[in-house]
Amino acid sequence: MDTIASLFSFITTPVSWVIVQFHKVYGAIFGADTGWAWGLSIVSLVILIRICLIPLFVKQIKATRAMQTLQPEMKKIQERYKNDKQRQSEEMMKLYKESGTNPLSSCLPILAQSPFFFALYHVLNGIATGKTIGVINDTLLASARKAHIFGAPLAAKFTDGSGKVAQLGASLTDVRVVTAVMIVLMSASQFYTQRQLMTKNVDTTVKTPFMQQQKMLMYVFPVMFAVFGINFPVGVLVYWLTTNVWTMGQQMYVIHNNPTPGSKAQAAYLERLSNHVTHHGKIRRRSEKTIVKAIVAKGRDRNEFERKFINALNKAGLAAQPDGTVVKSEVTAVATAEDGTTVAGAAAPKRQQPKRQSKAQRQSGAVKPAGGSEPTTSSPSLDKADEPQDAKPAGAAKKAAQQPGSGTRSRAQSGQRKGPQRPKSPSKK
Repeated sequence: MDTIASLFSFITTPVSWVIVQFHKVYGAIFGADTGWAWGLSIVSLVILIRICLIPLFVKQIKATRAMQTLQPEMKKIQERYKNDKQRQSEEMMKLYKESGTNPLSSCLPILAQSPFFFALYHVLNGIATGKTIGVINDTLLASARKAHIFGAPLAAKFTDGSGKVAQLGASLTDVRVVTAVMIVLMSASQFYTQRQLMTKNVDTTVKTPFMQQQKMLMYVFPVMFAVFGINFPVGVLVYWLTTNVWTMGQQMYVIHNNPTPGSKAQAAYLERLSNHVTHHGKIRRRSEKTIVKAIVAKGRDRNEFERKFINALNKAGLAAQPDGTVVKSEVTAVATAEDGTTVAGAAAPKRQQPKRQSKAQRQSGAVKPAGGSEPTTSSPSLDKADEPQDAKPAGAAKKAAQQPGSGTRSRAQSGQRKGPQRPKSPSKK
């Protein structure tokens, strides 16, 4: 323990100073020796640390999504060079370099807050053993040893004996119950955080070993928290429970407002965005413009949920622009999406076809109007095939009509010779 304390001594003093400053504020409200004053000081320390780590959290999100995007390429490299581990590693590093992805970026928030965790652990251990540390003097040490959270001292552990717990002015039952409840809550919050990541914010179209690893971590991390939690002081359990709850809420916000492409969360998000845009006709926030801009830039590479979103806008007579804005489409009758699908919008005017004429009308070259009784000359827009080929006087036409055999049945059909037909001779074998 002394070795760890020496390694993290550079951070122990700042951590103890921050706790003392928060203790002054909460001590004036709840009392200097109460568990609320010291417990809320630890909670405030966690919140302050996590606010400072938000930029790293953003990098973690980007790195995780980049790794999910690269999983198909990584799988191809593993299959291609499965017998050559060195070449496989070289190709992996080349892929990371070309895509600008760092696998360690997803671990940055955990690595960044590890020094604070060990510093807080050392401070609470000094309170348990009665040693001053950092800016915590004898007066603050005595006050911290009197502080209890639901009957459990800040420095007490689940594995402490009854004699050590009695020195801190508490009972072993209270310490065991409080620490057990906090360990269960800490493990449950960690499990729920990982589970909502796997069920809602993972691209379901890509099945890779990375997803199997994340699924395994969903069960491994809670077990690790439960095993190591019995050796943590109550104050450290407060720290980890607070940071787990913060992580869960932060991840829920990201999933709701900036989901991973291809995930169930993106389908729900685009449905909400589509309903709002079609109702109000505009984009609300800058983050939404960024997402719409990325969807438009994909073109034919859009996934199923993104195509549905674009088609829904087209049906409403709207068009997504490359800058992320939405404007009214000039052509609302029939809109064609960029993926090649045709979306029907408002009712398009139907093309009027010319009225079909009877055979007698085509022969006489006149069309009887709908409202009158006198025939009119047929429209010049008729096809030439519909006009009589040999124009004859009306009298000649009448005389020809009176002649026998001039009916339609005696007319020579196309491809048939006029006049009496020569009987066919029997075929010669």
